[in-house]
Parts: sequence; C-alpha cells; structure tokens
Amino acid sequence: MNENPKSPWRIPVFWLVVGLPLLSIVAGVGLVIVAVRSGGADVVSDPVQRVSQIQTTDLGPDEAAQKLGLSAVLRVEDGVIEVLPATGRFATHAPLQLVLEHPTRQSDDLRLELAPQGPGWRIEKAVDAEHDWVVQLRDAEGRWRLHGRLPKQQHAARLSPSLGGEH
Repeated sequence: MNENPKSPWRIPVFWLVVGLPLLSIVAGVGLVIVAVRSGGADVVSDPVQRVSQIQTTDLGPDEAAQKLGLSAVLRVEDGVIEVLPATGRFATHAPLQLVLEHPTRQSDDLRLELAPQGPGWRIEKAVDAEHDWVVQLRDAEGRWRLHGRLPKQQHAARLSPSLGGEH
C-alpha cells in the first residue's frame, strides 16, 4: 500500500477553493478602477448648486419663457438648422443661442448662434442623426430658455419651457 501523495496543484477542487476568491478580488479591483475613471453620473450643462445632497438649478429663464408663452419648432435637415417661432413674442431681430447636447459625450456637444433669417433663425451646420440630442434654445442675454429633445433619425422637435404641463 504505497500511495504517492497527490500534489494539491493536481486536484481540481483546490483550484476552485483558491481560484474563485482570487478571481473575485481581481474583478472587484477592476470595477473600482472603471468606476473611478468614469467620473460623475450627473453631468448637466446648467450651473447647479448642491444643498444637503439636493441638486438645485436656476429656473428663472424657464419661468420667463413660460410667462411670455414661448414655444418654437426646431428643424434639422440637409445641413441646415432652423428655428421657427410657434407661440409667443420673440425678438426676431436678435440672434439666438442653440445648444445641442450629445446624450453621452460632452465633447460632441454643439453650441451655435443662429442668425435671424426670414420668419425665424437659421445656420448652415450638419447634425449627426444617428442618436438623440437634448436641445436648449435661449436668447443671447439668457433671459428665457426653451428645452426639447430631437430623437434619432427625426428632423424636427418642439421646444418649450421645462415648467408647465406641455413639455
């Protein structure tokens, strides 16, 4: 009865006992690295304040747009971006600021100044239609602001104040 003792390296259960905890440690460290490098998850373009873990922003421009009854239609087609007033009184002689925010990459955001032309405002600029855009329209002084969403593969969106039931 001469039995040669087996090396623990040749026993499959030993690999499970040692390998699974080591693998979970490596996976945990990898998840921590990915989480730290990705940055915050609450990226917004508006200036915000954090008070008692509550994020607040200035809704004054949205209130002003609501009081003025402003809404507009954004049209994006054939390399042209056009904004047409729908309701309210716009200062048709002044340029407008248009911000098209990429849903995931802030580096792809577009900040444009639309010049008055015809019944609305216009600029020649191609826009990628392969994803949604978050849209903000405001006057040059920032007194009022309209919001909207331009869905993927669509050429028009309604812009309205974020306050109120219509948005």
